[in-house]
Amino acid sequence: MDPLVDRYFVTSKRWRAESARVRAVLLDCGLGEALKWGKPCYTHGGHNIAIVQPMNAFLALMFFKGALLDDPGGVLEEQGASSRYPRRVCFSDLERVTRLEPTLRDLVAKAIAVEDSGLTLPDRPAPALAPELQERLDREPALRAAFLALTPGRRREYDLHVAGAKQSSTRARRVDQHVARILAGKGLRDA
Repeated sequence: MDPLVDRYFVTSKRWRAESARVRAVLLDCGLGEALKWGKPCYTHGGHNIAIVQPMNAFLALMFFKGALLDDPGGVLEEQGASSRYPRRVCFSDLERVTRLEPTLRDLVAKAIAVEDSGLTLPDRPAPALAPELQERLDREPALRAAFLALTPGRRREYDLHVAGAKQSSTRARRVDQHVARILAGKGLRDA
């Protein structure tokens, strides 16, 4: 048990009993634990297997390669429209954690098997960028070079932000607002 994770659970205000039970199951399955991204993360052989995510309405146990796991019970859920591979199990009470404990153990065993087998997630297809963003990148080579130098996640975040506007004029304005950040090599939410 990791002392930083211990402190995390002691100081957490929500889902304390549910988190403790999920933690016990994960540790009993032989996973290591560490605090990553400010959350308890569970690993096997140096690879991330799952992470505990306390939300307002529920506690989630997210499997990083959940899309590769067989889920005959149908308990794994997608996180959202923009998330491709992670899958999570949601809990809103201790009874559900207890009831799903055998399923959790099975999912952890499958996640370990996926890591041990070396299976990898398929690469994302290159997204078609918002037309206003693509047009600007085509028109300005320096901006294009800076955009391509960003991590795939940062590029995707900019594209989702721009494409999320309904009107073309708003999408173009969003591109204008972030040109300096892109040229500086910063992501949409970087300081």
